[in-house]
Amino acid sequence: MIKNYLINNSHRHASKWLVLSIDVLITIFNFFLAYVIRFGITLNFDTSNLVYQIPIVAGLAILSFLLIGSYKGVVRHTGMRDAYNLFLAVTVLIALTGFLMVSSRLSLMPELLNIPVSIICIHYMLNIITLTTSRLLFKYCYYYIKSKLGETSRVLIYGAGDSGLITQAAIANDSNRSSAVIGFIDDNSQKIGKTINGIKVYSSTAINQNFITKNAIKEIVVSIPHIDKKRLAEISDHLLKLSVVVKIIPAVNDWIDGKLNVSQIKEIQIEDLLDRAPICMDNQNIKRELDNKVIMITGAAGSIGSEIVRQASYYNYKNLVLVDQAESPLYDLQQELLSKGITNFTPIVADIRDHQRIEMIFEKHRPNMVFHAAAYKHVPLMESNPCEAIKINVLGTRKLADLSSHYGVDKFVFVSTDKAVNPTNVMGATKRVAEMYIKCLHSTSKTKFITTRFGNVLGSNGSVIPLFKKQIAKGGPLTVTHQSVTRFFMTIPEASQLVIEAGTMGNGGEIFIFDMGESVKIFDLAKKMIRLSGLNYPEDIDIKITGLRPGEKLYEELLADTENTLPTYHKKIMISKFDDNDCANVKDKIDDLCIMNLLNQDHQIVGKLKEIVPEYISNNSTFESIDKINKETIQEKQEILA
Repeated sequence: MIKNYLINNSHRHASKWLVLSIDVLITIFNFFLAYVIRFGITLNFDTSNLVYQIPIVAGLAILSFLLIGSYKGVVRHTGMRDAYNLFLAVTVLIALTGFLMVSSRLSLMPELLNIPVSIICIHYMLNIITLTTSRLLFKYCYYYIKSKLGETSRVLIYGAGDSGLITQAAIANDSNRSSAVIGFIDDNSQKIGKTINGIKVYSSTAINQNFITKNAIKEIVVSIPHIDKKRLAEISDHLLKLSVVVKIIPAVNDWIDGKLNVSQIKEIQIEDLLDRAPICMDNQNIKRELDNKVIMITGAAGSIGSEIVRQASYYNYKNLVLVDQAESPLYDLQQELLSKGITNFTPIVADIRDHQRIEMIFEKHRPNMVFHAAAYKHVPLMESNPCEAIKINVLGTRKLADLSSHYGVDKFVFVSTDKAVNPTNVMGATKRVAEMYIKCLHSTSKTKFITTRFGNVLGSNGSVIPLFKKQIAKGGPLTVTHQSVTRFFMTIPEASQLVIEAGTMGNGGEIFIFDMGESVKIFDLAKKMIRLSGLNYPEDIDIKITGLRPGEKLYEELLADTENTLPTYHKKIMISKFDDNDCANVKDKIDDLCIMNLLNQDHQIVGKLKEIVPEYISNNSTFESIDKINKETIQEKQEILA
């Protein structure tokens, strides 16, 4: 019954009037006790004065507590501030009592109010001790009963510094769930073995499965501010092998009103372990570039496009023109912006393949800058539907680029992919063709055409992270195409900021390569995500190897064989330098490709793609037959020449 009462009433607080009444009663008892201490248990003095003095002292106590407001604090959350308020209230009470004593001795008050100085001093000390002790006693009794009878989650905190203490206080004061911090973990040898707030500090090497099981630990909260991502990955790798939920506190500048709220302590995510630089929105170069500009973003409702919109919205732009053919996601983005008080934007449902519709948008809004993020990007789907890949990724990009040039857009920023490098699939080849067309168009246009190229983005639509999360939620198995497959990853905010940054620094004609860090083995990523979910591989969830999909390759690249890079002022952005193509010839071939695409003959148009992009060699695809024919043709020509 007590357990149910605690669960159902843990959110309630004791009435402030009840607290005031208890404080006044303690004060009255202390006043009587002061006389007992001063004159002995026999009360060897005239007690008639005491009968009159107690009601007066009670009234003065009520006045003091009301003036200071010491009774308003939540008893179970008693802290230093509450103790200070009690000290002030007791001091005011003693000052008023002393005033009565002085007035009585000056005959301004009745003689019976002449309280001895010794009684006033003893009463003062007793009040400070007993009132503070009573609050702490009530507080610890509450948490003791709650932890013994309630459903308590036993927690360890990794980090015994100031942040760890703040985290411990936040957990202890949380009324929504019952949690008990039973220890700190720290790597500082001077802290190990000592106690902080009565809680022991353990070495990280002492935390093993036996310790977790013996102490029934449910959660470990990493509470180290400004922790290095590599160090966080090391800690998480160790902790995730244990049967516990690993959580992390947010960065200090993300705390609500400078205070840590328990609701902000979240389970550690794979994004937290990715060693990427933090995003800085206060960028003066971007601020100057976007100031008072009309900015068009295609694919605005997609993963990258929507994040470009969010980051651009921080600056002093004139208008954001948001173009996407996906109605529902565009509506969601619209509502998100409106909820933030952002109104200077125009959402437009449109298909970039519709020349007249897109031209009308250019005519009406006259954008100064275009971020082209609309694309078909799923490799296996595009391998099965090459005509659609060409319509969007080549024809759609060509229409946008031509209109940007015609309407005098200052800069056109194209979002490409690492799959355009030495492509092995239709999707990558179409993006490479788009890169080539933009490069050629730049040489004859006043518009500055800029290409950005990067790898996979964590959490983007259709990426491996959301897929793994869904598979884990269903109980597995997780599907990985090959045990050795690796990919580059970066977060959506970082990728989007670097796109904007590259657009800012670009003078036209460049292909900007983003520093993707180290490539990640997808099989290892899958195992880590299983552990992050509090499960074990392969006991709880297995990983199934499905085989490479059509067009997929084991390793992605950011540079083609004929390319090299030059540095920029931004350490995460490099410029690719590659041999210029015969632009007239390239444009003619692309025109032919777009015309041939109308015939919907897959092998014919893929053959044309391979002619435009000679390094495009299909992998695990039906179009490998074209490569075989091309190879035989080359060999025949070589034999004839020989």
